[in-house]
Amino acid sequence: MKSTTGAHTGTGSWLLQRATAVVLALALPLLTAYFLAALPLDFTGWQALFAPLWLRVSMLLSAAALALHAWVGMRDIFMDYVRHTGLRLALLLAVIVTLAASVVWLAAVLWSPT
Repeated sequence: MKSTTGAHTGTGSWLLQRATAVVLALALPLLTAYFLAALPLDFTGWQALFAPLWLRVSMLLSAAALALHAWVGMRDIFMDYVRHTGLRLALLLAVIVTLAASVVWLAAVLWSPT
């Protein structure tokens, strides 16, 4: 019986999972150190902490990497363990909406005028 899938269908997902893991492994310790070094105690301090453009961009890129990393992992879990197609599609949609909304919400918070 001939397979309808190619031999390398998972290569892109595997590479994306590894690439986002590398981005997170580099960005999260740096962002954590930055936050711990500043440790503001009031609202004005928090505003100043998030003022640099490089910080907002790196946080947004890290959040996007985390969302992609989570998407690949959850998609693989659902594809492997959820047999009912309708339920699997509903779960995939719920995950994608939640992850996308979280990244958009973070962008709105980071670039809000106040």
